[in-house]
Amino acid sequence: MPRLWAKAKGVNLDIAHKTAQFVADVAMLYSADVIVFEHLDTQGKKRGSKKQKLHHWRAQAVQRIVADKAHRDGVRVRRVCAWNTSKLAFDGSGEVERDEHNYSMCTFKTGKRYHCDLSASYNIGARYFIREILKSLPAKARLGIEAKVPQCTKRTTCTLSTLLSLNAELVA
Repeated sequence: MPRLWAKAKGVNLDIAHKTAQFVADVAMLYSADVIVFEHLDTQGKKRGSKKQKLHHWRAQAVQRIVADKAHRDGVRVRRVCAWNTSKLAFDGSGEVERDEHNYSMCTFKTGKRYHCDLSASYNIGARYFIREILKSLPAKARLGIEAKVPQCTKRTTCTLSTLLSLNAELVA
C-alpha cells in the first residue's frame, strides 16, 4: 500500500505543477500585473455522511507554486475572501439558484442564466479592486464613499455591481 499512496501523491503533485504552470503562463501571456486567488480555508474536518473523505485536490500547493513563479516574474499575488463568491450573482441581484441537472450553471433572480464559475471570477476580481481602491483612499474619503455605497463595507457581499457603483461614486 505505501507504493500505491506514493504513486497517488506523485500524480497529484504533477497535476498541481501543471496547473500552476498553466496559470503562470496565462498570466505572462496577457501581461498580468496581479494574480488573484480565493483564500480557501481547508482546515478542519469535512462535513457530510462520509465524515472525512480523501481530498486529492491540492489547491494550496497550486497557489504556493503559482506565487513562487509569479514572484520570479515580477507579478503580484493577492488573495480575497472566498465567502459567497459563487453564491452571489455578479449583477447584484442576490443569491443564485444552481441548476439541478448541470451544477455549473446558475440562474440569477433576474432570470439570466450564467456559468457559476464565470460569475464567481467576476466577483473575485471585483473584490480585489474594491479592496485596492478603498485601501488607497484617505480615511475621511473612504468613509464618505462607504456611506454612499454601503455594500462595499462588508467584503463578503461585494460583487461586480458593487465595484461599478463604487467607480461611479469616485468619478462623480
